[in-house]
Amino acid sequence: MSDDQLSQDEIDALLKVGSDDDEAELTNSELLSPVEIDTLGEIGNISFGSSATTMSTLLNQKVEITTPDVSIITKEELADAFESEQVQVNVNYSEGFDGQNILLMNSEDVAVIADIMLGGDGTSPEQELSEIKLSAVQEVMNQMMGTAATSMSSVFNKKIDISPPTIQVEKDGDSQSSETAPGEDHLVKVSFRLKVGELIDSNIMQLIPLFFARQLVNQLMASSADKTEADEEPAEAETAAAAADHSAAETAPEQPETADQEPHYLGNKVGQESASVQKAAFSELEQTDFSQTEKQNLDMLLDISLDVAVELGRTNRTIQDILQLAAGSVIELNKLAGEPVDIKINDKLIAKGEVVVIDENFGVRVTDIMSRTDRLKTLK
Repeated sequence: MSDDQLSQDEIDALLKVGSDDDEAELTNSELLSPVEIDTLGEIGNISFGSSATTMSTLLNQKVEITTPDVSIITKEELADAFESEQVQVNVNYSEGFDGQNILLMNSEDVAVIADIMLGGDGTSPEQELSEIKLSAVQEVMNQMMGTAATSMSSVFNKKIDISPPTIQVEKDGDSQSSETAPGEDHLVKVSFRLKVGELIDSNIMQLIPLFFARQLVNQLMASSADKTEADEEPAEAETAAAAADHSAAETAPEQPETADQEPHYLGNKVGQESASVQKAAFSELEQTDFSQTEKQNLDMLLDISLDVAVELGRTNRTIQDILQLAAGSVIELNKLAGEPVDIKINDKLIAKGEVVVIDENFGVRVTDIMSRTDRLKTLK
């Protein structure tokens, strides 16, 4: 064969270039649509965004969790996802969902978190993860995922709860995530960038079985549709009621107008013809302007200090529950995450607001407040 001609094998090799990549890309797009990927990213953003506040409180450090990156990964590719030893946290849902997911973190990051939880400063932690260190990290994960479940409850409009997470150390990429979804070769990978003060700047990975990811998306879309229908029903009822009132007004018989109506008497009409009937006359009350007096009285009270309290929520517990409380126990309140908190002055409600963080301190931004007059009446 001449030099300027190609063999059949060479032609086949050239035609095959790029076909594997295109096929893999097509397979990923068929597994999850762009809308489903965006929906999973939003779920992760809401749940782990609230978890950052919980971790910040536990570690007394500024914690940032960035917007997640959602992709699909095979179980064979998990070995290359982490170059060093990793810690695996298994999270199972006990209410609201039937499924589980896995969190993967570098063991160096876990050692820093464990050192802070045990009283250290996290600058030079021991890399060996003992049982007590894993227990400390497990408590952090328990509270973080509990907060995430509460946030998901408000998003999905139903109660969602988790079982206490289990934690284990995996070496050389030997992850047990294959047990998460037996029979499936693909997992949904949700990657976050985790920053804890100046101590940690790394990645945390959430692995979700593909069938469970689809379940999350479908239920969220169904919940949004139900909420839209529920919002439309009151509007339709108001329209129907207004139409009924208008129709009743048109069909109602007109009442005859009488300029002078005869008075009605009780008892026998004796001597009433000669009685003199006059309208009652009342002396006009003197108009008094109290605004100046009230202003002077208020000026005398402006220096008095009042107790300002912000109520996150309330709950009732039995004496047995109270006696069983211990460090690390979680008490569920009667409010969902994201609901406004109550601002009280001397135990009296005057406003509502939302919790904010100002220079690593908590604060409350007022979103709804009573008028000045109502506030004065409330404080009496």
